[in-house]
Amino acid sequence: MNIREFAQHTGLSAHTLRYYERIGLIGTVTRGANGHRVYGPHDARWVEFLNRLRETGMPMCDMLRYNAMRSDGDTTIADRLELLERHTEQLAARLRLQHEHLARLREQVAVYRAQVAAKPPMRTAKR
Repeated sequence: MNIREFAQHTGLSAHTLRYYERIGLIGTVTRGANGHRVYGPHDARWVEFLNRLRETGMPMCDMLRYNAMRSDGDTTIADRLELLERHTEQLAARLRLQHEHLARLREQVAVYRAQVAAKPPMRTAKR
């Protein structure tokens, strides 16, 4: 896939893909005979994972650290596991808090619905 197709496939802009490549989140992308980037399935799986990390709130510095460890090979598996476990726990804590907020908001909505249902309809003043 060229960068336009890959951007559509991943949901990221071409600018973001170039940025990720420039800062080292995406390794060297294969280039075609014309010099244009050519992305493959391996790139797609990696960018999908990066999206998941970003959308779950992982800081860019941790994403870069994870990628550096990934590049270092199997000797870093335990460190990568630790980083992902820590991120998973942080995400779980944020989700628990968000569920609590959602429950409180739903309670308030129920209070207002009950109040609205109990009030007689307002009459409009005649002129």
